[in-house]
Amino acid sequence: MKKFIVMGMIITLLYSAYTAYSVWTFGEGSQPPEADAAIVLGAAQWNGKPSPVFEGRLKQGIELYEKGHVDYLIFTGGKSEQAASSEAEVGREYALEKGVPEEDILYEDSSLMTEDNIINAKEVTEEKNLETFLIVSDQFHLKRAVAMAESYGMSAKGVPTQYSAYQSLDTKLPFFLREWGFWMGHQLTNLLIV
Repeated sequence: MKKFIVMGMIITLLYSAYTAYSVWTFGEGSQPPEADAAIVLGAAQWNGKPSPVFEGRLKQGIELYEKGHVDYLIFTGGKSEQAASSEAEVGREYALEKGVPEEDILYEDSSLMTEDNIINAKEVTEEKNLETFLIVSDQFHLKRAVAMAESYGMSAKGVPTQYSAYQSLDTKLPFFLREWGFWMGHQLTNLLIV
């Protein structure tokens, strides 16, 4: 019995280390492919301006568009009761100010969490018949976001923003631990469903 407990602990430890590594390094060093659209996942907006986290994602999405990796930008994110604008609206305005044509911008402004970002983004792309997507977010967030998109039948790749506000270990570590926990929960949920 003791042998099985030790073996179980070793397997759990190895699996935890593997998942931690996969979240920490997801999308690292890879060149973004071409796709129909980039889905820029929402983050906080402050009085109609993107927060540093959101601005980092917006910059990366716009760069993908300007370099010809995507034909459309899709902004996601709703608003809290106190907010004057949604995250998606703030993203749209930011992109327009940077010279992105209005006809190449799509957005959904009702979601408040990652899964809803993905579902609603998929819905707004259907009339344009878009089929391939680059999901733009901070690196630790991407593994879970891409897995969600794939679970809804989307052909998606993750692109970590090179302009992340998470630069120091003090800011990176709490974000990583949260996303690692979410990813482990996502994996466990899928295991139980199967």
